[in-house]
Amino acid sequence: MQDTLEYVIGSRVRCAGEECGEVAFVVVDPVADRLTHLVVQPDDDSGQARLVPVHIAIPGPEGVDLNCTRARFDEFEPAVQTYFMPDIEAVGPARGDRVLAWPLYGLVMTPTALTGFVPGVDPQLAATIVEHLPAGQVSVRRGERVHAEGGEIGRVQGLVVVPPDSEVTHVLLDEGHLWGRKRVAIPIRDVLGIDVDGVSVGLTKDQIKDLPPVDVDGLEASADPR
Repeated sequence: MQDTLEYVIGSRVRCAGEECGEVAFVVVDPVADRLTHLVVQPDDDSGQARLVPVHIAIPGPEGVDLNCTRARFDEFEPAVQTYFMPDIEAVGPARGDRVLAWPLYGLVMTPTALTGFVPGVDPQLAATIVEHLPAGQVSVRRGERVHAEGGEIGRVQGLVVVPPDSEVTHVLLDEGHLWGRKRVAIPIRDVLGIDVDGVSVGLTKDQIKDLPPVDVDGLEASADPR
């Protein structure tokens, strides 16, 4: 049985043992089915989310440890860029960067934020975040909808990978309602695609509901829903 690693989005992150942030989302190569980067949001308000190569990230029960110092972490490429644009449709290069619109203008907590405007910025310009990811790769965020055959079935919570190449074996999913929710693992072979609408899988709702609660150490022994 292969050893696996579980990357849960939202986990705390440490740089050389020092608390430094949280896993905001993860980045996947959809062609090779490989996890390539973690996007870590620093704790300090001024810090930018950074693209952290997965090979220096070690997940554990208390979070994720990075094999680097905080100074080295700050040198990694930013994962997102912010623009103030009049038309969201015009934002984002042709390579298909994902665009996430902020619903409010006044996101800076200053006295003028109560008016809904940012000083020095045209009030008609919307603040827009564009993911800045390696070419051909896609982001996977916590809480993204998972669509089965027959409709939405749950929300993404993370990924399970096999070292040393970080091959993705399963997508972790919280299935069900608050009063009957359980975490299950969807085999990557059943994932049909990832796009702005979420994750699509080639299983029915009943097949997913019949999956046992996730046990990362026992994934290889889990029953095939087919």
